[in-house]
Amino acid sequence: MTDQTPPILARSRPRYSPWAVLALIVALVILMPIASVVSRVFVPAEDVWAQLIDTVLPLYIRNSVLMVLGVVSLAALIGVATGWLVAAYDFPGRRMFEWALMLPLAMPGYVIAYVYYDRLSYWGPIQSGLRDLFGWSGQGYWFPDIASVPGAIFVLALVLYPYVYLLARAAFMGQSQHLMEAARTLGHSRVSAFFRVALPMAWPAIAAGAAFVAMETLAEYGAVLHLGVQTLTTGIFRTWFARGAPVAAAQLAALLLFFVLALFYAEKLARGKRHFASDSGGRSAQLVRKRLTTGLGLLAALSCALPLALGFAFPAAELARLAYIAGDPMWGPRFYEFVVNSLSMAGGAALLLVAVALLLAYAKRLQGGPVVSIATQAASLGYALPGAVIAVGILIPMAAFDNALDSFMRTTFGISTGLLLTGTITALMFAYVVRYLAVALKTTEAAFTRIPRSMDDAARNLGLGPFGLLTRVHIPLLRRGMLTAAIFVFADVMKELPATLIVRPFNFDTLAIRVFRLASDGRLEEASTAALLIVAVGILPVIILSRAMNR
Repeated sequence: MTDQTPPILARSRPRYSPWAVLALIVALVILMPIASVVSRVFVPAEDVWAQLIDTVLPLYIRNSVLMVLGVVSLAALIGVATGWLVAAYDFPGRRMFEWALMLPLAMPGYVIAYVYYDRLSYWGPIQSGLRDLFGWSGQGYWFPDIASVPGAIFVLALVLYPYVYLLARAAFMGQSQHLMEAARTLGHSRVSAFFRVALPMAWPAIAAGAAFVAMETLAEYGAVLHLGVQTLTTGIFRTWFARGAPVAAAQLAALLLFFVLALFYAEKLARGKRHFASDSGGRSAQLVRKRLTTGLGLLAALSCALPLALGFAFPAAELARLAYIAGDPMWGPRFYEFVVNSLSMAGGAALLLVAVALLLAYAKRLQGGPVVSIATQAASLGYALPGAVIAVGILIPMAAFDNALDSFMRTTFGISTGLLLTGTITALMFAYVVRYLAVALKTTEAAFTRIPRSMDDAARNLGLGPFGLLTRVHIPLLRRGMLTAAIFVFADVMKELPATLIVRPFNFDTLAIRVFRLASDGRLEEASTAALLIVAVGILPVIILSRAMNR
């Protein structure tokens, strides 16, 4: 009996392939910034925290909570309403609105904040025109203050509602006409059936979209800073750079991380245990669109056109007008440098992230098991974290490594190595990998699911090993999915701001930083050129999403 025990135990241990081991190592490295932030919770910083608690910390928390609640509520209202109109009714312009309502995704939050502040502020053309027209003077009249929490909620909801719209529309389109007909036979009108049947069935998708909106709201930096709203994200910057307290900044980042985890839990509670099975009747069972009368059709078209106009058409047109009138004064070699920096970082991040996502997804397909699956899922948590949190989590261990190495080299060889990792392209690229891995990983995993396992078995029977299976079978079949993932990452990195601001090398400016600097100085007409380029690149993933949903 004793002699048989070791073989039994040996067979019970999972054997990990080199692919799985490499994937686990990569996942652990990607999780390093999160662990770095969490570890700083236990480092004492009483003096700074006492000042924060007495002065600005309650304001940071209050504004962050108000921003999340306000933006989620308004974005959900717009996204659900437009998603239901497009999915359930036929009216003039519906086919255009199907894809056009996603266009605000191409508009960075900080860009639209700059435009609306420039137009609606006290010295902007709208208030100035009203004062001239009606003879108003000073502050003797009321006008909505865009530089406020409600103003920031309004601006961010306009660019974030497509997250809810996309998922809500897909959920409504997947519902069965049979259920709606059953509700009508029970005496419900189409509106009543929406609230009693369609909306509850779509609730899990709506909750998922609302969670995306909440996380993007917490992560926003440029928009809230420009509108004068102090949140936890802006507090991290101020604590690190203005107060010179990186430990306290990391602890603020940990507090923001706690908010993100709370959002995950809230989204899970909102979904509850709701699972709805689709009717198996095929296309004939899908929701049938009702043709609206002329008056109601125009009202539906106006309801869809309003958020599209406010969230994309007006800001884009205003940027185009300003670019035509003035444009960037550095147009020429210096401006081309901003473009090259942005394109090179976005292109490099897209290639690197697709490669990392391919490694993780392939290891998960080969190995399976809970360890690899949990590691790959954990590695994609960075998408839920604000760029400022990731940046802090990266700089702390890299600075510690650089300082330790420099001290060792000075003591041993009398040579200063300086900063080898901190403030380098390598650190910035690592920040992009941590931040956007989920985008590439989810797209790559979805592409893998369309390749049947029987194809893997056939390739192995023909003598292909894991590397040959990947290069000769999977990659040719995954090209479209990998290209889609690369385009999504490319567009996201082009408009990324907080992580780039913190981690970038000295005097390394991208289009996003160029827009941020000029607009922060009130020079929106000069920032318009770079902003338009960012928006143009952002339209690419919107087109891909639209085509995918139509298929």
